[in-house]
Amino acid sequence: MKTLYFDCSMGAAGDMLMAALLELHPEREGFLTRLNGALPERVCVTALPTGKGGICGTQIHVRIDGHEEEQPGPHHAHGHTDIQEIYRRIDSLPVSDAVRQHTREIYRSIAAAESQVHGRPVENIHLHELGSLDALADILGVCMLMEELAPERVLASPVHVGGGMLRCAHGILPVPAPATELLLRGIPMYGSNMQGELCTPTGAALLAHFVESFGPMPVLRVEKSGYGMGSKDYETANALRVLLGESEAKQERVLELVCNLDDMTPEALGFVQEELMAQGALDVYTTGIGMKKSRPGIMLTCMCREEQREQMLRCLFRHTTTLGVREYLCRRYTLQRSERQADTPCGPVRVKRAQGWGVCREKAEYEDLSRIARDQGISLKEAEALLREG
Repeated sequence: MKTLYFDCSMGAAGDMLMAALLELHPEREGFLTRLNGALPERVCVTALPTGKGGICGTQIHVRIDGHEEEQPGPHHAHGHTDIQEIYRRIDSLPVSDAVRQHTREIYRSIAAAESQVHGRPVENIHLHELGSLDALADILGVCMLMEELAPERVLASPVHVGGGMLRCAHGILPVPAPATELLLRGIPMYGSNMQGELCTPTGAALLAHFVESFGPMPVLRVEKSGYGMGSKDYETANALRVLLGESEAKQERVLELVCNLDDMTPEALGFVQEELMAQGALDVYTTGIGMKKSRPGIMLTCMCREEQREQMLRCLFRHTTTLGVREYLCRRYTLQRSERQADTPCGPVRVKRAQGWGVCREKAEYEDLSRIARDQGISLKEAEALLREG
């Protein structure tokens, strides 16, 4: 399975993530041309080879109106633009719908974090104009690279956030900055005696959006690696490393518990299926079969993990009329599953994603769509259209 692994032992920033991914790209100059062609004319992204701590890598430079923004992001306090204007810029980008959607969702998460930190509604959040353009370049660059590299699985180490205090437009704040901490909620992170902000809000938002799990590097047959260099210098090389390679296909051993039934009512069969699912079965289904003496019957199959064997057997014998259950040991291969939340004008909708084995697909949660359809008096298809517009 084609896997990306981010080593965040020196934190993560938008430009470092883009630089590391760019090192994996087979056509770097062509990509930069496409990226600059998609960005507003005021913005220009360049990539330069850079060495830190004896390691060669790439450093991204974003110039706005011919000048490089030294401290991008939401910490600035002058020359602001509102979040709706940023959304309008994103909606006008000449990129794929998927890239546009990823970019919008990442910016939405940053705005939501800023809203919570400052205690103001999201629509009243204003970001520094130059900083927002700089962040747009980083976010769009990462989203485009993720689409073109097309990993089936994205993993990362726990995130090193740094330590000490951070001076910003609102005063002196502890590291990680409040917005960064909110964006990393639920993600393993750690600090140190290293003074400085190693993980920025943009870096945190990108990791939270794309990475499906955080932990030690898995068994990986590495094919390529890339180093994205940060702008500051520390005793440790300020570099974010990304590894691209093949990981072992995820598999697990499961049991199929099977019994034949010819003397149960449909209601009783439905009840036992509900009981098995409630107790944690992976799947329960029935198959029509022909039994002895030409009697029609039902084959009931319960899929479960090995440690659930006794629990499921007890349930089957208690709630069915069977006198015996057959057991089959199977290998099970699965797609990697994750869930994100998409906003619509009528409320949030959970979207389930499954990817791996060369495929990636998404499906909106039926319960959320049906709730919107009933509340708004519209059809299910119209509710799905609201999700695409969101």
